[in-house]
Amino acid sequence: MTASDWIQRGVSLLRTGTADEKAAAAAPAAARKGGEDTRAPRTLAERMEATLRRHGEALPPRALRKALEDMRAVIDPRVSEVEGGRRASALAQEYAGLSPDERRDWWLLICECFAPDARRLQAAREQFEAAQPGSPEYAQAEVKLRRALLSPRARLLQRFSMAAEGMRFLIELRAELLPEVKKDRRLSVLDAELEQLFSTWFDVAFLELQRISWDSPASLIEKLIQYEAVHDIKSWSDVKNRLDERDRRCYGFFHPRLPGVPLIFVEVALTEAVSDSITPLLDEQASADARKADTAIFYSISNTQTGLRGVSFGDSLIKRVVETLREEFPKLKTFATLSPIPGLRGWLSQNAQPLLDRLPERQAQALGRLLGAMPPTAQRLIAALDEAQALGPKSPLRQWLMQAAAEYLGRGLREGKPIDAVARFHLGNGARVERLNWAADPSAKGQRQSWGLMVNYLYDLKRLDKHRALLAQGKVPVSGDVEGLFLKAAAAGPRETGAA
Repeated sequence: MTASDWIQRGVSLLRTGTADEKAAAAAPAAARKGGEDTRAPRTLAERMEATLRRHGEALPPRALRKALEDMRAVIDPRVSEVEGGRRASALAQEYAGLSPDERRDWWLLICECFAPDARRLQAAREQFEAAQPGSPEYAQAEVKLRRALLSPRARLLQRFSMAAEGMRFLIELRAELLPEVKKDRRLSVLDAELEQLFSTWFDVAFLELQRISWDSPASLIEKLIQYEAVHDIKSWSDVKNRLDERDRRCYGFFHPRLPGVPLIFVEVALTEAVSDSITPLLDEQASADARKADTAIFYSISNTQTGLRGVSFGDSLIKRVVETLREEFPKLKTFATLSPIPGLRGWLSQNAQPLLDRLPERQAQALGRLLGAMPPTAQRLIAALDEAQALGPKSPLRQWLMQAAAEYLGRGLREGKPIDAVARFHLGNGARVERLNWAADPSAKGQRQSWGLMVNYLYDLKRLDKHRALLAQGKVPVSGDVEGLFLKAAAAGPRETGAA
């Protein structure tokens, strides 16, 4: 092609434009407000077939196609796993320089362009459904179906994990991905693929339980401070108190591919009774002797990696720590938690009125007189709870809040699981709701979450399986004391209204 021909061709393209450019030119001016294109967004496939990107799109079509080619090169069957891992590592470095919107385009590429072969999957499914269970053909059909379900997406992610920092890269990628999945359900397949891989890679068989002490490397202790999610560590003296050799222990699960980073850790206080307040446990001046202890209190359990959400190793952590503690301290008989109730305030703000409507007449009248409204209203009640710490033991409001907390923990289920996240964790491990503790957490965080209430979950080692079975039946295992706080049905008939 001569220079003259090349110039003429360029001018012709500018005059005629691509189909995408013509569509843009034909769009009415009213459809563009403030210079923005208000047409329906294009699918990923349409974007890759186009020449130019529209307003609001992150990567241009050429960059999308290039990224797809690079990803396919990672799992090219003609290259070794080592070379595939090297290519994946280079892609991870490129990913680090992308903006959040550009990273989202990468996620969509992985979701949509590395799915299982639909035709192969359909054929395998039909063969599996047609086979007679128990026959050799059935077993072969199942193998074929399993292989058809394996996606190129999984192979791509596995290649990323081969690099030294590959596992950390994937965990951080999922941590970024999780908040976006609810906004765009197309991303859910990538989330599910990562969760399934992590469940295998981080199986407890591959995790090591390590004690974390004041003699541990400073970098590890700094991570405790960084990741503590229950009771903030305020100073080095605070963390030293929590690692005190005399009456404290701290353990974490570690993975060999993430050295020096606890995936989850638990802080334990050795006491002579089940604790009813967090204050003495965090008191740097308090002293105790583990040789006299008969109780181990798990007062803080923190997951450190958001990207590993849904991967369960907390159950095994508790069991392993209990075994380790019993070996070191044979006198320990009781294993319990002192736990926050993080969802109580939010739940009660939505359910206060139905709970009030269930109160017996006499209790409702006493509460109404205190609040200055008959019948008592949810709005006045919630406002009055801001002064909960000053309420005496016989206060009708204090009594009602304890009852409401018992209802929340002992009867608050959604799809057969406890509503409260902490309750879901411990009850799922086989613990039971043992005792509610008034004014147990005076911190601002404790007030925001539950007006200072905390709860003990008891790990009765002989009844863990029984408690799990009860929970599977939709029944939360609770102690007699907690059951005694449950609200009884209110007497039928309308209540009188008016000021108290």
